[in-house]
Amino acid sequence: MDISRIRALRGPNLWTRQTAIEAIVHCEPDERSLANMPGFEATLRERFPQLGAWRRAPDDLSLAHVLKLTALALQAQAGCPVSFSRCTETVEPGTYQVVVEYTEEEVGRRALKAAERLIAVARGLDTEPFDIDKLLLDLRELDEDLRLGPSTGSIVNAAVARGIPFRRLTQGSLVQFGWGSRQRRIWAAEVDSTSAVSESIAQDKDLTKNLLRAAGVPVPLGRPADSVDDAWAAALEIGLPVVVKPQDGNQGKGVTVNITDREHLELAYRVASEYGQPMVERFLPGADFRLLVVGDKLVAAARRDPPQVIGDGVHTVAELVAIVNADPRRGDGHATALTRMRIDDIALARLKMQGHSPDSVPAKGERVVLRNNANLSTGGTATDVTDDVHPEVAARAVAAARMIGLDVCGVDVVCDNVLRPLEETGGGIVEVNAAPGLRMHLQPSYGKGRAVGEAIIDHLFAPGDNGRVPVVAVTGTNGKTTTARMIGHLLGQQGLRVGMTNTDGVYVNGRVTDTGDCSGPKSARSVLMHPEVDAAVFETARGGILREGLGFDRCQVAVVTNIGAGDHLGLNYITTVEDLAVLKRVIIQNVAPNGYGVLNATDPHCVRMAEVCSGQVIFFAADGRHPVLATHRAQGKRSVWVEDGQIVAAEGQERHTLPLADMPITLGGRIGFQVDNAMAAVAAAWGLGVPWDVIARGLGSFVSDVASVPGRFNVMDYRGATIIADYGHNADAMRALVAATNAIPAQRRYVVISGAGDRRDSDIREQTQILGEAFDEAVLYEDACQRGREPGEVTGLLRQGLDGATRTQRIDTIQGEFLAIDTALQRLQPGDLCLVLIDQVEEALQHLRQRCASPLPVTA
Repeated sequence: MDISRIRALRGPNLWTRQTAIEAIVHCEPDERSLANMPGFEATLRERFPQLGAWRRAPDDLSLAHVLKLTALALQAQAGCPVSFSRCTETVEPGTYQVVVEYTEEEVGRRALKAAERLIAVARGLDTEPFDIDKLLLDLRELDEDLRLGPSTGSIVNAAVARGIPFRRLTQGSLVQFGWGSRQRRIWAAEVDSTSAVSESIAQDKDLTKNLLRAAGVPVPLGRPADSVDDAWAAALEIGLPVVVKPQDGNQGKGVTVNITDREHLELAYRVASEYGQPMVERFLPGADFRLLVVGDKLVAAARRDPPQVIGDGVHTVAELVAIVNADPRRGDGHATALTRMRIDDIALARLKMQGHSPDSVPAKGERVVLRNNANLSTGGTATDVTDDVHPEVAARAVAAARMIGLDVCGVDVVCDNVLRPLEETGGGIVEVNAAPGLRMHLQPSYGKGRAVGEAIIDHLFAPGDNGRVPVVAVTGTNGKTTTARMIGHLLGQQGLRVGMTNTDGVYVNGRVTDTGDCSGPKSARSVLMHPEVDAAVFETARGGILREGLGFDRCQVAVVTNIGAGDHLGLNYITTVEDLAVLKRVIIQNVAPNGYGVLNATDPHCVRMAEVCSGQVIFFAADGRHPVLATHRAQGKRSVWVEDGQIVAAEGQERHTLPLADMPITLGGRIGFQVDNAMAAVAAAWGLGVPWDVIARGLGSFVSDVASVPGRFNVMDYRGATIIADYGHNADAMRALVAATNAIPAQRRYVVISGAGDRRDSDIREQTQILGEAFDEAVLYEDACQRGREPGEVTGLLRQGLDGATRTQRIDTIQGEFLAIDTALQRLQPGDLCLVLIDQVEEALQHLRQRCASPLPVTA
């Protein structure tokens, strides 16, 4: 068994809407059925008892199938919520595409490699020791390290429940919600509207107390200390017992409470100084409460109890701690509901005060406290008391958050109880936290969890707001770049700042932010991150979908212009037009439920996509009597067609008309494929709710020049001859270009053409077979990049396509694109037409512009 390629599909893809690892796996003939490997399954299950049952008979399973099932089971046993896997044999016998869902990419990759090794071990090909329990533990720990912690995860889950898209911007807790200009960001439980000033104030505990005191909020007396002697002096001034903590600490780090003597204070001072400037403040007797404020509301409250064990008269303190830490809810750090208790210097000092050590055996029922502060991060527990909080206590917590300027705030209160106002219980607010942990409210040790993630999302996004900007995905064999640019232009006419990706680059509000072929998911994601984008239009190429999936979870409108045979067939196991249609329909499958799929009614492959569209469908066709379109119209559904020189858009009794004479890109309706592109753009804009007067104005101002659609039927004048530059590079494009150029009068017709080396031989020959019936002379050249072909191979295939041509009489083969262009231009006379099929788009267009601007003839 050989794995030749592994890819991470990070968005909706050919196989699933979930993220997944895809591997190309080749199996030798004896590896294509477990019937050929007696004893293998038994050995594998002995090594991995948790594998589970197989749904197919072993005789029907290849090692590739076993690989995908094992990789999925390894993740599931490690605690990852995964359920999807698939194994499909390709057109190459014994070669399979294996797809396994993942939730964390590195865990998915690691599981696949581990599954490969496990199979090798079961076959006796790998004799190194294999410990399945250690492997599962390693996968579980890796998953815990990589996945979002409970606090951030609860906010993300709340966003997903509301249909708000999210994206992790780092491996940590920085997360973007929403897209473009409607995005919001959080860092753990801190939101982007919280100012750095407010955060800095919250970190300075002394400043925080002074501000709260000025607002009439009860706080304990205290001050910073510069030395142990100064700290002891402060303690005597305030009155024992006291608390020592770092002035800018967090998560309870370095905090020691209920200090009653100098020895204890000196230890506490040393611990606090490891985290910042120590400060001393009065110890308030009572319980420790955490009140969570979001916006101007108290949304949760919990009583926190310090880490402690209860004696049983048998086990030592250390053993009791180990027993408590065995609770599966406890882990290291913040990935679990609770944190393991630890015996450190603070715990040793606290044990000593109680007459104990780690080796002591407490009496049955005796309560032994390991530290006085009750933070969950130091092993404490929490009890929900949200319903017990007195309105005055809640008001003081909200006032504290407002005074500091925090949108999400953890207010620490010490008092006997929260049933009465703080003034009555002698309690006070001891700390305010800018990025509070949410674990104690989500999964308290006792009591019910609170929907704090939902409260934060509701604070970020108003009811009904999903944080999305309109997204249009455009794919097809031909016309997708022009259609995408036209849709972007229409949205721009509405006053929206449009982010657009296509094979020419990335554009944001008309500015180029990247160049090259940017029709993949990476470019789409960069646009959705841009804060100036009000709407996005993505040309979505086949390569990006295969390589990584979509760059978005769903779109408002998906457009499929057409499906043709010349679009890279034979690559990546996409060998037929039907395969290509299945791939390109991915954007249709991921239309929002209230969105639209825009489909070409004259293309049977597009028509079949309507069955999988998760939204509604808008069909378009030049002929309003086409059976598919006519049926759609009769059902009162949205349809777009051409009638009496106008594009007509109708739904039931609603009808809108747009004269083709007012659309420069169609040359008054003479350029058929541009009419198709215009209909697709109209349908997309209609699906987005663009006003009809804006659509009409946009179509009237969109022209097919080098600036608007470079390399897409750009018309130029060269000394009285017509030059048309186009990037067409497949048979369907040739047919459309022949039809379009035939609509333009000309005395003699020339074509300059190359061929892409990554096409099949038959695809390259077919292009010139079509052109040979429409052009008098042909100039052939080779692309700058031959894509694996030998020199002269492509032009030889192009010549073969011209064998037997009824019209083309002269054929020249020229080395170099620009020299080929100049050769054709030299022969042109006024009234002639030359179609130039360009390769290096930007450079070739610049070359043509220079030639057209020059009054002097050129020489080849």
